[in-house]
Amino acid sequence: MGALAPILQEYFTAYLMTQRAMSGATIRTYRDTWKLFLGFLSETVHAPVHQLQTTDIDVARVLAFLEHLETGRGNSVATRNLRLAAIKSLMGFYATKASPEQLHTVAQIHAIPVKKKPRPQPTFLTSAQTQALLGSISTDTWTGRRDHAMFTLAVQTGLRLSEITGLTPSNLHLGDGPHVACTGKGRKSRTTPLTAASTAVLATYLQERMDRPGEALFPNPQGRSLSPDAVQQRLTMHVSRAAASCPELVGKHVTVHTLRHTAAMRFLEAGIDSAVIALWLGHESIAT
Repeated sequence: MGALAPILQEYFTAYLMTQRAMSGATIRTYRDTWKLFLGFLSETVHAPVHQLQTTDIDVARVLAFLEHLETGRGNSVATRNLRLAAIKSLMGFYATKASPEQLHTVAQIHAIPVKKKPRPQPTFLTSAQTQALLGSISTDTWTGRRDHAMFTLAVQTGLRLSEITGLTPSNLHLGDGPHVACTGKGRKSRTTPLTAASTAVLATYLQERMDRPGEALFPNPQGRSLSPDAVQQRLTMHVSRAAASCPELVGKHVTVHTLRHTAAMRFLEAGIDSAVIALWLGHESIAT
């Protein structure tokens, strides 16, 4: 058994500052962690902080503290993992001074895994929202017809923003077995089939597109490829207009990636095998 206070003092003054040359920000984070943990230990073992012993720290109490951070203090998983790292750091320092029995406790604490952040649920558009979006795009102008074709393609195929802006007319194959071919992440080529409705929209657009300059499938008025920012700005504008007829879109943040998720959900709802969907979207797994 040994007092915890001298260990903490040596750890912060000699070890972190001198031997490890930790930044001030890191030291403050570790200090704040130990203030919280010592307060938790004090309440748990019913002893004042200055009387706490090294043996008062065990894996069960560390786990209880981590649970307290998330449920009692409402801390995020990232904060929880940061606090755990601070505790492990001191216990690693203490291992050089611990008895064989205490080394077992140190090893147990070091074996506590970091907690994975929950994967955020992807957002997507419902059928009604999708129809409202595409229906809100006026086709009275060339830019409107371009946008309608572009977002029809996006919401049906799930192409990434960079893939859409990189398309040329030669990427579209609108004859038998209509599909779009593109080069995605890792320079991997893939094809995604087109529905009859999308094919009709793109065929009409492509006839008009051939009379305009530049190589991009969806060019700006000067014939150059639309920038990613320009595509997002156009999408945001159309979503805002669509909200007038579809209140569910009011305040909804819609990006091209949202349209990608929408395409994935449509594929799933159509009963298409997840492995096939992953290939069409350019993913190793549909889970990503």
